[in-house]
Amino acid sequence: MPKTLSPVLQRCGISAYARETNLPPRAGAGLKPEHFRQIVGTRPELGFFEIHAENYMVDGGPFHRYLTRIREHYQLSIHGVGLSIGGETPLDRVHLDKLAALIKRYAPQSFSEHLAWASHGDVFLNDLLPVPYNRQTLQRVCDHIDQVQAHLKRRMLLENPATYVEFVASSMAETEFIGEILRRTGCGLLLDINNVYVSCINHNCDPYATIRALPLNAVGEIHLAGFAREHDDNGDPLLIDSHSAPVAQAVWDLYEYTLDRAGPIATLLERDNDIPAFDVLFAETQQAERLLRTADQKRRDQEVGA
Repeated sequence: MPKTLSPVLQRCGISAYARETNLPPRAGAGLKPEHFRQIVGTRPELGFFEIHAENYMVDGGPFHRYLTRIREHYQLSIHGVGLSIGGETPLDRVHLDKLAALIKRYAPQSFSEHLAWASHGDVFLNDLLPVPYNRQTLQRVCDHIDQVQAHLKRRMLLENPATYVEFVASSMAETEFIGEILRRTGCGLLLDINNVYVSCINHNCDPYATIRALPLNAVGEIHLAGFAREHDDNGDPLLIDSHSAPVAQAVWDLYEYTLDRAGPIATLLERDNDIPAFDVLFAETQQAERLLRTADQKRRDQEVGA
């Protein structure tokens, strides 16, 4: 992918396009209130923590009190779930202002949002809904990303979705659609490996081919999570991006394949439902950490061999 700047990034003085963010190429975990006290008390060996922005869009309270203490010792990723970047209605300026204030307060190493829509008019649906992959949607999403990056004065990462339906109105493959967004806006990619696997199984696609078709040089962060297994009305397997289970072995395998192609990249372990004890989540981060170290050693060996 060419390292070109969108006009918006040029006007904002944001540096030239690159995959790298300031997050270390290590494993991190989603920060949950159930784990606040243990994290503050023990300072576990993790590369970073990630929060959902919408949980912190207030001035004070215990969430901010703990996050302030944790931020003193860890790098931070802020992940949005409510901008509705794929929506047909204009972005919520109040929401953008709150997001900008939060980013200014904590100076995270990374900010990301979803390729999805979650609101229509004044109605917020509390879900991440898919978009058709066509030229009309492409222009709308790019316009919204330009607006976000201009407002925040920083590059964002866009997360690939988990999908359960495909639109007749789609005229582009998801990988082509995402690649064109990144080319036009200069934003980076948050590559959710579980979402790739879930979507590919649901739509009878090859997840490994999908990884190969994505612009891996644009990935600034990786997400790993668990899924739930159900069946559709025809009795066919239907995977749900539930974030309520350990990472499946098939997703670990796809992650290792991705690291072999892209090198070590900051990796988040997500668990948003059925939250386990912190030690359980920490053990998963250590599995990712081992694979990251292996990928780093392979990269070093290749450099020496070259």
